[in-house]
This record gives sequence, C-alpha cells and structure tokens, in this order.
Amino acid sequence: MSSKTVQAIFDDDDVLLKAVKELKAANYDIEEVFTPFPVHGLEKAVGLKNTRIAITSFIYGVIGLLFAIWMMNYMMVVDWPQNIGGKPSFSFRENMPAFVPIMFELTVFFAAHLMVITFYMRSKLWPFKKAENPDVRTTDDHFMVEVSTEDNVEKLEEFLKNNGAKEIKLKA
Repeated sequence: MSSKTVQAIFDDDDVLLKAVKELKAANYDIEEVFTPFPVHGLEKAVGLKNTRIAITSFIYGVIGLLFAIWMMNYMMVVDWPQNIGGKPSFSFRENMPAFVPIMFELTVFFAAHLMVITFYMRSKLWPFKKAENPDVRTTDDHFMVEVSTEDNVEKLEEFLKNNGAKEIKLKA
C-alpha cells in the first residue's frame, strides 16, 4: 500500500501545537510543519533533535581566533616590525594588549559568517532556489502540517478536523 500525504491548515499556533501533540500521541508520521513564525515548543512536539550549530559556531570562532593570532604575529612581528608609539615590536607577547580588539573582531567575524554559510548549506538554501512552500498563506498567517499515512485517509482527516484544522487536502 502506498503512503499518502494529507495537508492540514490551521489558523492559530496554540491549536497547531495541540494538534501536533495529538498526532504524535496517535503515532501519525508528521513529515513537515510550515509556520510563518517560530512556535515555542513545536520542535519538541514534532520530535526534532537539538541542533549542533552552536558547536560549529564555537569551532569557527576558535578558527577565527587562531587566524587572527597567526595574521597579527606574521604582519607585526615577523614580516614588518614597526615601532609605533614606542611599543616593542619584537614579540607577540609584548604586543598582545594592542592585538586583543583585532582578535575579538576576527573571532566574531569567522563565527558569524561561517555559521551563516553552514546554515544555508545544511538547509539546502541556494541562491535562486525555488521555494518549497506548498501554500503561500503559511508565510503570512496560517500554519500547515503535512502528515503521511498508509491507513484510512478519511480517518486521519476526521482526526485533524476534530483537532482544529480549518482546511484539509490530499497532497497530489
């Protein structure tokens, strides 16, 4: 038997959250949820795993810090040491207080930019990519849940109506 996907549209985020919890309790397979804004608690109700983007952000920040240390050491100590305002320029350790703002800025720069690139790659958001949103109202004021089932579709539709769905349609 082939799997069928039912799309249910809601007009309230609290009703959506309650319906998602009921769907999970009834062991239905939720494929995707489309919302115009983040709904608190929805990721846990759907059963999504925690993101690891914070770990990658930390790693990118460390890469930025190491790059800043290497760059400043090479520029200001090895390649072209200069006496600026009487400050010693023959060791990184003695110049470190002057380098702290640059190290901070490059740490933030690397973490922010590489995190955005990682997010886009992980989410498969490419320039000029066609939108995958099945209903444009979900970018404005409606919510949609896509549920797949191999059982009776009418039973699922009745279940969704009882849980507050305003519209229900079978995905073609």
